[in-house]
Amino acid sequence: MEAHLDPTPPLRRNRVARLGVFTLIAIGTLVAYHSAAVLDPIALAAAARSSPAAPLGFVAIHIAASILFIPRTLLAVAAGLLFGVGWGIVWAEIGSVAGAVVGFLIARYINSGLIQADRCAQIKPILERVERGGWRAVAMLRLLPVMPHSLANYALGLTRLPLAPYAFGSLAGQLPMTIAYVELGAAGGRLALGHAGWLEPTLIGVVMLGLSLAIPAYLRPSVP
Repeated sequence: MEAHLDPTPPLRRNRVARLGVFTLIAIGTLVAYHSAAVLDPIALAAAARSSPAAPLGFVAIHIAASILFIPRTLLAVAAGLLFGVGWGIVWAEIGSVAGAVVGFLIARYINSGLIQADRCAQIKPILERVERGGWRAVAMLRLLPVMPHSLANYALGLTRLPLAPYAFGSLAGQLPMTIAYVELGAAGGRLALGHAGWLEPTLIGVVMLGLSLAIPAYLRPSVP
């Protein structure tokens, strides 16, 4: 006698997994909303410079922000404000890549039909092109200003692209805009504190922002 396999338990587990993801997102969003009004950026900057655990906390917040669809540009500006230019770029890039990897893995292993790219005629060709292009195509996608960071994380997790080229492409593609916004955040922090030296990071930030917008137009013909 053949054993009858009931498909209900796996389906139920998928629903529970989706509900858990949405619950965590909702809780994180509410916490972020209620905390925004009481956080003083200047006080946070002083605390970050005096706490050795601040970089790890920033990376953890960056990962959560990626899951919650919070723009990474805000985190890059915050990194410049909190850590200055040099370390701000380092921690912002680490947090950005870590958040990208987490979103990628969630879509690949926990998605369970939550996002179905095959049903969207506009997304499927883009994902197929990224699969063929490897890390270069990922880097190009990251440079497009119209593509939200978190949405790209989840969408690329639905492809057959290996994790290593995805992570490296994200690192390379996100770096120019990360530098731009960290520079602008550092300039804003110096200006808010009344310190000199805010003009140079402002100019560098504007140049890098323009460069990050120009690179996709220049390289687009060479991407498969």
